[in-house]
Amino acid sequence: MRFVIAVVGRPKHAALAAAIADYEARAARYWPLETVEVRDEPARASSPPDAVRERESERLAARLPAGAAIVVCDVGGVGMSSEGFAAWMQSARERGRDVAILIGGAFGLADDLRVRATTRLALAPWTLPHELARLVLAEQLYRAGTLLRGEPYHK
Repeated sequence: MRFVIAVVGRPKHAALAAAIADYEARAARYWPLETVEVRDEPARASSPPDAVRERESERLAARLPAGAAIVVCDVGGVGMSSEGFAAWMQSARERGRDVAILIGGAFGLADDLRVRATTRLALAPWTLPHELARLVLAEQLYRAGTLLRGEPYHK
């Protein structure tokens, strides 16, 4: 059983990339964690958002573990407190099935991936850039681990 963070694109800002790497490394102390990055589609005026979403989502789908439960990060999804998210993570781990948490690119995820999702997770009540969404998710994975072990949260 593992948690896979599947994202479109690599962090382009050095400070965000460093923060993401730090929190993903911290989270990996608590969860069997793997990160999968797929190439983002170049932004061109001639590329409609639907086509960009489809191509990026196809890349993500091709890299997901077979049989994994799919969770999509979506502003319209269910919001959880940190404690609620920790309990959800623990429950997912106990089920023993791989869980893939997907973060789309600038235009989000294609409908076919959203339909396959067992859970739609809201990281915030507003839309976040995908790099920032990845940082928020990594930080909450780390926080969930500390909560479940009763450890103090270290900044």
